[in-house]
Order: sequence, then structure tokens, then C-alpha cells
Amino acid sequence: QVQLLESGGGLVQTGGSLRLSCTATGRTRYIDTMRWYRQASGKQRELVASLASGGLPDYAESVKGRFTIFGDNAKTTWYLQMNSLKPEDTAVYYCNADQTIGPVERPVTYASWGQGTQVTVSS
Repeated sequence: QVQLLESGGGLVQTGGSLRLSCTATGRTRYIDTMRWYRQASGKQRELVASLASGGLPDYAESVKGRFTIFGDNAKTTWYLQMNSLKPEDTAVYYCNADQTIGPVERPVTYASWGQGTQVTVSS
């Protein structure tokens, strides 16, 4: 697994914006999917945005039109641009990456997680 570190969280008012960053270190080759999850207090972790290599981004219905996921060409850093933030967006946000490694006859997929960054949206 690679090591992932999130940054960019903070406190904003309703309608504000934040950009979260995720940086991967270690063995960063073969990352084929980059994701952002969030987990609000007392609730299950949910998928917010996903970007597969060579594919189109996908978003949870609750954030469509407001959030954008994108990454650099080396796939070592990816971002979540969050606009028009709402109080219900308050959560700890986690970045995630999948790597598929090994020979073609027996590939293995690894999932890596960051430690999370707090986003708080006040009324």
C-alpha cells in the first residue's frame, strides 16, 4: 500500500468553498482509481467522488454540481474541489486509492486510506 495524506480541511460558512488535497507517497505505481469518502459523526462512511484511470468522474447524488474530483498526471496527488458547501457536508473526509499489482494471471488489488481531514460548515 501507498501512504496517503489529506489536507485542506477547515471551517467555512454555508456557501463557501474548500479544496481538499491527497498526496500519495511510497509505492505509487499502478494506482487505477482515486476516491474521496466522508463520514459524518454517527453515520457510515460514504463514497463522495470517484475517478478511474481513463474514465469519467462519478459523484454521489448529494454533491453533483457542487464537488469536482481531479488529479495530476502522475496520479500522486488528487483533489476534491467543494463549492456551495452546506452544513450537511460536515464530516471527516478521507482519500482512497486502489492499486492493482502482480502478474496478469493473478492480479491483486490493494486499497489505501488517508487519516482524514475535518470539514465543518457552519450555518
